[in-house]
Amino acid sequence: MVPLARRTLLYEWRRFLPSAFAIAFSGLLLLVQAAFVFGIFGSAAVYVRKSGGDLWLGFPGTQTIELGRPISSQARIAALMQPQVERVEPFNWLDGDWRGPADKGSVSVFISGIDTHADALMFAGALDPGLRARLDEPGGVIVDRADLGKLGLAVGGQAVLNGHRVRIVGVAGGLRALGGVNILTSLETARRLDNGEHAGQVAYYVVKLRDPAQAEAVRTRLDQAGRGARFQAWTSEEFARRAVLYWMFETGAGLGVLFLAIVVVLVGAVITSQTLMGAVAGSIREYATLHALGVGRRALRRVVLEQAAWVGAFGIVVGGLGTVLVVALAQRRDVPAQLTPMLVLICATLVMGIALASGLAALRTLRNADPAQLLR
Repeated sequence: MVPLARRTLLYEWRRFLPSAFAIAFSGLLLLVQAAFVFGIFGSAAVYVRKSGGDLWLGFPGTQTIELGRPISSQARIAALMQPQVERVEPFNWLDGDWRGPADKGSVSVFISGIDTHADALMFAGALDPGLRARLDEPGGVIVDRADLGKLGLAVGGQAVLNGHRVRIVGVAGGLRALGGVNILTSLETARRLDNGEHAGQVAYYVVKLRDPAQAEAVRTRLDQAGRGARFQAWTSEEFARRAVLYWMFETGAGLGVLFLAIVVVLVGAVITSQTLMGAVAGSIREYATLHALGVGRRALRRVVLEQAAWVGAFGIVVGGLGTVLVVALAQRRDVPAQLTPMLVLICATLVMGIALASGLAALRTLRNADPAQLLR
């Protein structure tokens, strides 16, 4: 019966082509949507994932970088007292008001004050040493190249940030933050731009360990030390995941996307089941003939499910290729999109589930595979 399923698909491919493309389109929608969701919400963790630290120290209960509050320098001292700690680097994060060309008006930005040494941890995955050194210029800032249009300036352009004159000294990729424009400055420049009551304090400390495998143990000890000093420790992966989950589920935006994914699955299942039922109905006389020759209904059901599985496999391959092209185009346009093997596996499982569910729905058509049909 298995060869029969494949041969039927080959010789009657026109009947099954609509089902295959329906599955492929469902897979494309799911994968592209998931890639954009993880890319967009993943940018909430760009500060962590583009940096080289093993641990992060911040205000207790901080859900994401944007909600950080200044912490005492006791956090730095507590970290340096740990024998496994190799380096502790301050990271200053604050809100900013960018005033560039008059036609752009005021733009709310995020200011990241970072160390400018060549081997610094913050944004080590986005800045080369030469570009980082440009931040030593007083008032020098670096932005993501995709945000230049939003700011209305090119490299070398000047603007007023929090009442102070700054100049764009360079651009880089992968710096876009969720919800605003990310402006990179030196720690000294960030201190001048901080007009708040906690000026001079930093919001985070990034910790590099001699042995990253000891991150969890060091985090536990720093957490205990931070109970009296008002700071908390997280591993880098934990803090990144914390930020992504906050934006996905606590802000409501992620729940809307999840609802849309459910709609895509349901619509794909309905359309595919209808087209597959039509394909099976078109071959009903052939199934009736097989039944008259002694082939049981159970074997015929296996044929239909085998066909559904092959249709699903075709849809996964075509939808996957389409997704690769869409994601590549999006990334060339600096649109955040991220595909991971686990994400592809989950979406492929859902698509195959749609195909098999459609095959089960099409089994009802086999009720009409009665040998008496051949006499009409």
